[in-house]
Amino acid sequence: MPQIRVLIADDHGILRKGIRSVLAQDGDIAVVAEAGDGSEAVRLAEEHSPDVALLDIAMPGLNGLDAAAQIVRKCRRTGVIVLSMYSDEEYLVRAVSAGVRGYLLKDEAEPDLVRAIRMVAEGRTFFSPSISNRLYDDYAIRLQKQESHDSYELLTDREKHVLQLLAEGKTNKDVAALLSVGVSTVETHRLNLMKKLDLHNTAELVIYAVRKKVLRV
Repeated sequence: MPQIRVLIADDHGILRKGIRSVLAQDGDIAVVAEAGDGSEAVRLAEEHSPDVALLDIAMPGLNGLDAAAQIVRKCRRTGVIVLSMYSDEEYLVRAVSAGVRGYLLKDEAEPDLVRAIRMVAEGRTFFSPSISNRLYDDYAIRLQKQESHDSYELLTDREKHVLQLLAEGKTNKDVAALLSVGVSTVETHRLNLMKKLDLHNTAELVIYAVRKKVLRV
């Protein structure tokens, strides 16, 4: 099995060294490049075409989220994970909108780092468990205050399956192949589930899936 090739981008050399040290313990992961800012991260991603780019969210010159958006656009095979100090939903929405596949909180990243890299390299998504728990709790409280019901149970079993696959980063074509149905059928399921859940774009769909703990961690 080929090694997972990783780019590390952080403006603090000591943190890059620490991440490299953690990853060096896994023989299936190879660090192919290191960057000290967002612009350099984009350049090195284009040069090395890594499987995974691990980006600090706060970097000089070009921040991690903007760098992530450029890498996703320019390097189609590279999955992006951001390391962040921020657990609030605003940053998570911005990250998902940029095309990020993984979101790890810095203060709890070490035990999940290798697993996150493996999952993103496989085309899946990964969010720090505490983020999922917090969003779930906030969502439950909001429903209780509004005395409203969760629309998730309005979905059919097939729509729930499609929701999970889309939230994991699969395209309509990927989902169609996995479910042995036509792309138009998947598009119909997608439209129906987003209407039932009052979602308007892919970022909202992913955040909803994180809230509901639909994504497997």
